[in-house]
Amino acid sequence: MKGHEGWDAYAPYYDWENARTMGRRDVRFWTGVAQRAGGLVLELGSGTGRLTVPLRRAGVPVVGIDRSAPMLARVRPRARRGRGPVPPVLRGDITALPFADATFPLVMAPYGLVQSLLSDVLLARTLREAARVLVPGGMLGIDLVPDVPRWREYTRKVVFFSPRGPRGLPLTLIETVRQDPRRGLTTFEQEYVEGRGRSRQVTPFTIRFRTLPLPRLVARVERAGFEVDTVLGDYQGREWDPRADALILLARRAT
Repeated sequence: MKGHEGWDAYAPYYDWENARTMGRRDVRFWTGVAQRAGGLVLELGSGTGRLTVPLRRAGVPVVGIDRSAPMLARVRPRARRGRGPVPPVLRGDITALPFADATFPLVMAPYGLVQSLLSDVLLARTLREAARVLVPGGMLGIDLVPDVPRWREYTRKVVFFSPRGPRGLPLTLIETVRQDPRRGLTTFEQEYVEGRGRSRQVTPFTIRFRTLPLPRLVARVERAGFEVDTVLGDYQGREWDPRADALILLARRAT
């Protein structure tokens, strides 16, 4: 269990769901961080291009990497719908990045990407690789969803319904949530149901997240060769608070 399981099946529905949850509320923040970096930016877990495409449209030189081919296949259509340039993206493993040392002034791990790393070993490898490909003094940006461990457990709950989903059919999301506090794991068993009656299509998959308390995460980031600059609680730049709905950590590679 490495954390990438389930995302291929999620790909046709990811943007539809996130338009109803996350939307674009982090785009301006990460665009500002990327523009201030002043060079080539790497986005880890770039997926469907939810951030990569608007960053490229804003003039940021950015490259994305993701393990899921079905997610990456949605980047070009997204860019074309916005009549903007298509950012370069590649399929690869974020624990073994295919880039030379000291290539980027900024590496981004937005919107819970680090929570998809389900062991200390995978987290350590990813942080070491981020440090390796950053220039000395370069910035690592991590964005977590801190309320995931507090998610209420339920079984087969109808979370979303739309009379017109991404393929023009009625779409229902049925979800089960399980918590494992000892291991810090949150499991979402999701089932998308498209259409009705005998012609309906059911797509089940499971995605898991591992959430570390802030002090443990900071310790692991520092162990990988970073110095933590800033910890924020939202995309407007407010300080971190345990009640915040985001946890943004900005750290510099030690020189």
